[in-house]
Amino acid sequence: MSAFAHLSLQGAPVRLEYQWVGVPDSTHPTVVFLHEGLGSIALWKDFPEQLCRAAGMRGLVFSREGYGRSTPRPHEQRWPVGFMHRQAWEVLPALLQELGIDQPWLFGHSDGASIALLHAARFPVAGLIVAAPHIIVEDISVESIEQAREAYLAGGLRERLARYHEDIDSAFWGWNDIWLDPAFRAWDIREHLPAITAPLLAIQGEDDEYGTLEQIYGIARLAPQTQLLVLPQCGHSPHRDQAGRLIDAATRFMTGIDRAH
Repeated sequence: MSAFAHLSLQGAPVRLEYQWVGVPDSTHPTVVFLHEGLGSIALWKDFPEQLCRAAGMRGLVFSREGYGRSTPRPHEQRWPVGFMHRQAWEVLPALLQELGIDQPWLFGHSDGASIALLHAARFPVAGLIVAAPHIIVEDISVESIEQAREAYLAGGLRERLARYHEDIDSAFWGWNDIWLDPAFRAWDIREHLPAITAPLLAIQGEDDEYGTLEQIYGIARLAPQTQLLVLPQCGHSPHRDQAGRLIDAATRFMTGIDRAH
């Protein structure tokens, strides 16, 4: 069952929907799940619960501002180019402090994976797993996001997503507008990756429609402790397309690191 954390960020009140999953009394670090650009608690479905149960860990799932049942984004307000930096360096630390979580595991998908990388570059974490991360903006990303806009305006995508967000226009246009803003083409977080010292597993599907494998290869070049997993017959959402393989790989990675420490 979801609860709400009430934060004050730069003097503004923010309500974030969150939910605990997995093993409540686990002595392992908590796994914090960071959703994709159109995600929410509900869109993860039961994947966080399955992963945490397999690993014997407690997990935290939450919806960022503008998503799910969290504070909506004012419709006249556009996310800035550095919106993921703010989430990583301001919002996530405030939420972790509010909920008493210290040095978590981070599991991020897509935009959430980029936020995980940025957070780990500045804050201590037990480790991180990033699925379909973005470290630069590629043509394939922009083309697929343009197609998503067309599908949303045509009605089908809007109807499918509306069940997961109280304010679907807040969620969709916040993400879509900034990714298609010409200024966002210069977005690039590679300069921060060498600062990541925590264990890191980077995962991507061979058929990812939002990015090439250069996204995870680029991470490995700049953070050499990175382990890579390329999944065949898998698109942009490994937790949906290859859930079993992803849970197995993530569990082995997290429990192996935990035993080593």
